[in-house]
Amino acid sequence: MSRLKYHIKQTWRNLGQSWGTQIMTLFTVSLSVLIFSFFLLIYVNILAAGDRFSDELRLVVYLDHEVVPEMQPQIRKKIMDFSEVENIVFVSRKEAFERFRKQLGKNSDVLDDLGPEIMPPSIEVSPLRDLEHLSQLKEFSDYLATLPGALKVQYGQNWVERFGHFTELVRMTVIMSGVLLVMATGFMVSYTIRLTVVAKDAELEILRLLGASSSYVQTPLLIEGLMQGIIGSTLGMALLYALYTWAAGRLSGPGFLRLFDLTFFSPLTACAIILVSIAMCTGGSLIAIRKYMRI
Repeated sequence: MSRLKYHIKQTWRNLGQSWGTQIMTLFTVSLSVLIFSFFLLIYVNILAAGDRFSDELRLVVYLDHEVVPEMQPQIRKKIMDFSEVENIVFVSRKEAFERFRKQLGKNSDVLDDLGPEIMPPSIEVSPLRDLEHLSQLKEFSDYLATLPGALKVQYGQNWVERFGHFTELVRMTVIMSGVLLVMATGFMVSYTIRLTVVAKDAELEILRLLGASSSYVQTPLLIEGLMQGIIGSTLGMALLYALYTWAAGRLSGPGFLRLFDLTFFSPLTACAIILVSIAMCTGGSLIAIRKYMRI
């Protein structure tokens, strides 16, 4: 119990003697967590937004003739040979005509003198809505164009491509900010511990002469790095939540941005980010202790 009391007392003493450096370290850790979590939150919301655009992600293959029921299993197999999909629907001329009539609503009387023969049959293919692989839709479309009787393949190509490029850009930003988080936290915590070791070199030398064990001397410094990780990462996540609350309130009205129904991280994800940050700070502290202390 006395040893634990000493470790806690010594940790607070270290923090108080180098409060300026400690504040800069906490600021760096908090800012790094905030930047990484910010772009990760955007990326997660972009992926979730893909479910709102199922029509854009659906590929429609227009045919010059209807596919008879006996041939449908073969067509399904041919499509599945290229890529796994969520659903495949064969639409006859009559079904297409009825859909068109419903879309016209009150103006459907313009079709009274016309018949289903004006509508082309089609195959509606709903690919897996994994927006990390949006670039494959173009190749998938080219493949579907080779199906027997295919006249044209239609989907929201321009929108999907732009959305895919933007998603890829955000994904790369998340990776880069993650690298920044690792480098910044590791460097700052290591630098802070080094300053503490240098400032206490004489005191640590006395402890060594008195026979203090390595764990007895090093534990307060390790706790220092742990506390920096806990406080810094929690503060960064709290700032992100405040920013999210502010942004969600500003985007709650009508408009294009309302298409993106913003959601925050699940408690499990938020805790995982904090725990990883704490582990990196503690690891940086441990590396600095082993590097700069001759015990």
